Amino acid sequence: LIMHKLYIIGDIGNTDVKICIYKHKTIIKKIRLTTDKVNLKYLKKNLNTLRKYDKNLKQILFCSVVPSCYKKIRNYFKLYFNTNCNELKNLNLNKLLNIKVDRKQIGSDRLANAISIIDNKNNYIVVDFGTATNFDVITTNCYNGGVIAPGINLSLDNLSKKASLIPNIKFKKSNNVIGKNTISAINSGFFFGYTGLIDNIIHSIIKQSKKKYKIIFTGGLAEMFKNSLKLKLKLKIHIKSNLTTDGVLKAAMYSNK
Repeated sequence: LIMHKLYIIGDIGNTDVKICIYKHKTIIKKIRLTTDKVNLKYLKKNLNTLRKYDKNLKQILFCSVVPSCYKKIRNYFKLYFNTNCNELKNLNLNKLLNIKVDRKQIGSDRLANAISIIDNKNNYIVVDFGTATNFDVITTNCYNGGVIAPGINLSLDNLSKKASLIPNIKFKKSNNVIGKNTISAINSGFFFGYTGLIDNIIHSIIKQSKKKYKIIFTGGLAEMFKNSLKLKLKLKIHIKSNLTTDGVLKAAMYSNK
């Protein structure tokens, strides 16, 4: 009889924190928090519902790119749960993923994305639309590094902060390149600009490495760009919305073997 069969899996990003309860490989509950707001009082208010799962927990594992936030979350679980919280990079992942770069230089979320899709036979380029737009290159079971570009929403926010006549806008897909007002011109610049950036980086990775890849998109704006690219090789884009937390879960299950 297996008593522990649930996992609390988290992804701490610069903008928000995603926390999922997994039963086997299925998400049965998902909570989203704002990274900047995280403190003990905020966590108690928003994570109190997780305490009913405590007796059936196998592991609590997070990937984090915000050490101060992870520390607060780890302390919360230490106070209120019987299972300790751990971070992905603290696990021995050597047999799961061959990391070809300095581990200190890779964000935990990027490792989680790589772990999520490795299958020991295919090559992948993962594009993660977050606070930064990350491109990661995985060949069979090797993480080879990648590219970090500014995130779309971060760049938009920065533009409105630095330019007094540019308003805060909600980014939308643009059909016309030539904008007829400030908002449509900004949307056009960011939409067509990032389409070109994504296209060019993927094309350059393929050209330089001389390999074939499957392309995976994840993160908030993945759907918007799915059918917009003009990739010369007509590559199909696959969307995986839970790629990062699925990768953390895979690492957690692997570490419990």
